[in-house]
Amino acid sequence: PYRVGINQNLFLQASLHSSDPSLELFLDTCVASPTRHNFTTKSYPIIENGCAKDPTYATYYSPFRHTLRFKFNAFQFIQSNPEVYLQCELVVCRAYDYSSRCYQGCLRRSKREASS
Repeated sequence: PYRVGINQNLFLQASLHSSDPSLELFLDTCVASPTRHNFTTKSYPIIENGCAKDPTYATYYSPFRHTLRFKFNAFQFIQSNPEVYLQCELVVCRAYDYSSRCYQGCLRRSKREASS
């Protein structure tokens, strides 16, 4: 557990522990939930398909490809426990593989046209 006040910045870092220097990390999805076992109902997306969904989300420079640094403002779910749980999905790619998920960045899903 990590304690932080409401609206304070929460700084996070994720690192890949590998001896292969040609690997890098990409943060694809990060979701907050009021419970530790359910990240689908009553959840709040911070990152979705590589796109920032929370306006307080920001990335920070890291001198290492295998380390990600980011932050967002701490919050609490309304009428719920004072705890917030995070679940993040990261992708490991080969550095400089421009066809990899790491280089695709934010993937905005196109909306389908409704047929009559």
